[in-house]
Amino acid sequence: MPQNPPDGYSRITPYLLYEDGATAIEFLTRAFGFRERMRMPNEQGGVAHAELEFEGEVLMLGTPGGDFKSPKTRGVDSPAFVHLYVDDVDAHYASAKEAGAEITREPEDQFYGDRTYGAKDAEGLSWYFAQHVRDVSPEEMASPTSETPGE
Repeated sequence: MPQNPPDGYSRITPYLLYEDGATAIEFLTRAFGFRERMRMPNEQGGVAHAELEFEGEVLMLGTPGGDFKSPKTRGVDSPAFVHLYVDDVDAHYASAKEAGAEITREPEDQFYGDRTYGAKDAEGLSWYFAQHVRDVSPEEMASPTSETPGE
């Protein structure tokens, strides 16, 4: 009986839509440290489906069409963001900034124990990168002085 999910896949896998999949793949590998795992071309020579990997986790992407539209196609900001844990958030930030990522939030320590920064990719999708720097108790998290994540 086949394994579900297959080896190398998580039960939850983000699938992002990009107008220019090839440019997105180049940007995500250069700026954010992904590795291209596979790419399937569409009839127009673009990207029908691709898979990138980051620290053993898979991100899928493709070109919008039919009922599927990217935020860029619809002329709106991304309604969601991708959150990734990295080993050194400050080094990752410096690399992403040097590669041309639009930084939306400078690195800072958060009340919940992570150090984070925010960026947008080549098509304006939002990404947050974090490094867990301290453990926070459930009591501390419930404190009325705690900020809401993302504010």
